[in-house]
Amino acid sequence: MALDSITLYHLLKELEPVLVGTRIDKIQQPEKEEVHLLLRSPGKNLRLLLNAGSTSARLHLTEQNKKNPVSPPMFCMILRKHLEGGKIIGISQSGLERIITLTVQNYNERGDLQDYQLILEVMGKHSNLILVDPQTNIVLDGIRRYSHLLSRHREVLPGRLYISPPSQHKAEAVSDEQKWMSVILGYPLDRKVCDVLVNLFDGISPELAKELVLRACLELDVLLDNCGQIDLSRLFQAYSFFLLAKQDTAVDPCVYYQSGRDKNMPAAFTFIPYVQYEGLKLQKTSFLNDAVDLYYTQRMTSQKNEAKKGSLRKIVQDHFAHVSKKDGIYRETISKAQKGLKAQKLGELLTANLYQLSPGMEEVTVEDYTDPDYKPVTIGLDPNLTGIDNAQRYYKTYNKAKATIRKTEPLQETAQEEMNYLQTLTLSIDQAENDIELNEIYQELIDQGYISKKQDKHVTKKKPSAGKEQNSFSQPHVYLSKSGKTILVGRNNKQNDRMTWREAKPGDLWLHVKNIPGSHVIVPLSEEEEFPDDNTLLDAAALAIYFSQARGSSHVPVDYTHVRQIKKPRGAKPGMVVYEQNWSLLLTPEQDAIERLLATEQQITR
Repeated sequence: MALDSITLYHLLKELEPVLVGTRIDKIQQPEKEEVHLLLRSPGKNLRLLLNAGSTSARLHLTEQNKKNPVSPPMFCMILRKHLEGGKIIGISQSGLERIITLTVQNYNERGDLQDYQLILEVMGKHSNLILVDPQTNIVLDGIRRYSHLLSRHREVLPGRLYISPPSQHKAEAVSDEQKWMSVILGYPLDRKVCDVLVNLFDGISPELAKELVLRACLELDVLLDNCGQIDLSRLFQAYSFFLLAKQDTAVDPCVYYQSGRDKNMPAAFTFIPYVQYEGLKLQKTSFLNDAVDLYYTQRMTSQKNEAKKGSLRKIVQDHFAHVSKKDGIYRETISKAQKGLKAQKLGELLTANLYQLSPGMEEVTVEDYTDPDYKPVTIGLDPNLTGIDNAQRYYKTYNKAKATIRKTEPLQETAQEEMNYLQTLTLSIDQAENDIELNEIYQELIDQGYISKKQDKHVTKKKPSAGKEQNSFSQPHVYLSKSGKTILVGRNNKQNDRMTWREAKPGDLWLHVKNIPGSHVIVPLSEEEEFPDDNTLLDAAALAIYFSQARGSSHVPVDYTHVRQIKKPRGAKPGMVVYEQNWSLLLTPEQDAIERLLATEQQITR
C-alpha cells in the first residue's frame, strides 16, 4: 500500500506542529534509500524517517534505530554539511501531489543564515529525496541521481536546476456537484468508475477510489454507463467528504492485517476506518504517524522473516530431496531383493527332484509340492553344473537377497524417519511467526548437522543475560476451549520437546494427529481430572489438526493419551516420540470453530 495524497495531508497536519521549531542534531543514512533526521526540541528527542524506496516511500517519526554503515554515503555527508544544526521552519505538501518540502534554516559556509529545502517525492519507482537551495533553485544532491539518459523531463544532479516532477494534468478538487458530474461524464462511459476517478481527479489513489465507490453503495467493477443520477450524487458526497472537507475530518487511524497464515502481515493503514477492509483484523492507534510507523515496521519485519523462511525452507527441501532419493534407491533395492527370495523355493524343488536331472540339461519341469494342485514349475539350469550345484546356486541367490534386505531395510527405515522429521521442520518453518522461532529452527538445523557451524552466520551468538535467559526461547500458543480450559500448542520441534517433557505434568492430556507431521498439543489437567470435558477434547483435537499438515482435511485421526505414556527413544530427533497406550478420534474441524479458538489466543508472561 502506498502513502496516498489524502493520507499524506492528514499526516503532515499532525506532524507540522511537532516538527516545526526542532533542530537537526544528527543525520544518518542506514539504508541506500532511507535517511533519518535526529531532531532535538525542548524536553524530547525525535527521529524523522524519510524513505525514497520504490515500494516504501514515506516519512514519519519512528523509534526504530537501524544499524548505520561504517562509512556514510555521499548523500548523507552532503545533508550533514548543509542541514546538521539547522532548524526546521516549515513542512508543506504541494497541493494534492505527493511531494513534501521540509524547509530548514541553517548557517552556510559564509556564516550567513540561509534556507534549504529537503524535498521528498513519493512517486513509486520514481521516488526521490532531493536537497535544493531555494535561493537559486539549484540541486545540491539527490539520494537518486540521474541524467537525461534516464529521464527526458529533468536531471537530478548537483548543480542542475530543480524541476518538479511532470504534472499528470488531472482535475483539481471540484466543489460544485454539477460541474463535477460534467467532468466525470465527459470520460468514456464504458470504463470502470474506479479507473475514471483515479485517471480524472487529483489526489485519488486506487485504494481511495475503491472506498469512494463502496461508500456510494456501488459495486467495485461498476461501469460509468451503469450509474444513474442518484449513484453519481452519492459518489460526489463521498468525494466531498474525503477531498473537499478533509480539513474538518477527525482522524481515527487504523492498521489492518491480512487473514490466514499471514495474520501478522499488515495489509493497509488508513486515517479513518475504510469500508473495503471490513472483516480484517484491525489495530487502532492514537496518531496517524503511529499507524504509518507500525505498518511499515511490521511489514518490513514480516518480509525479512519471509526471506529467512525461504532460506530455511530451501535448506530443508534440499536435504529432503537428497534423503528421498536415497529412500527410493533403498526401496528399489529391497524390491529387487524380494524377487530373489523366491530362489529358496526353486533350490528346494531341485533338491527334491535331483533324480530327474541329467548332465547338460538347461531346464527341468517339476511338480510344485507346496502348491495344493501340484502345478508344474519350470526351473532354469546351468548345463555346466551338476544338479546339486544348480540347487546351491539358487540357495546362494536366496541368501544374498536375504542379506541385502536385512542390511537395506534399516537404512530405508532411517531414511523414512528422517523424511518425516524434515517434514516437521517444514511445518515449523511455515508456522513460525517471529525471529525468535526462526532462530530456534535455524539452531535446530545446526544441531542436527544440516548446516555446518562454518555456515552459521545468522543465529545470534551473543549469550543472553541472566535476566533474559529464561525468555530467550519462544513460548507455545495458548488457547481457551469452549469450556474455558487452557490448551497449549507447540510452535516447533524444540518447543514441542520443552512443552511435553519439561512443562507438562504426567497426568496432562497429550494430543497429536496420527502419523502426520504436526504440533504437540497439551491440555493441562488437575489431579482430580483424568480427561477434559468433551468440548475441550474436541477443541484440542481441532487445534492439533489445524497446526499440522492435515490442515483443511476431513476425517483426520487424532491420537490422545496422558503425558506419562509418552516416551522418547534414545537418539530420537527433536519432536519425535513414541507411545503405545492411546485413544483416537476422527474429526473434521469446522472453520467457525477454528476461528473461535484462534480468537482466544492468550499471551504468556514469564
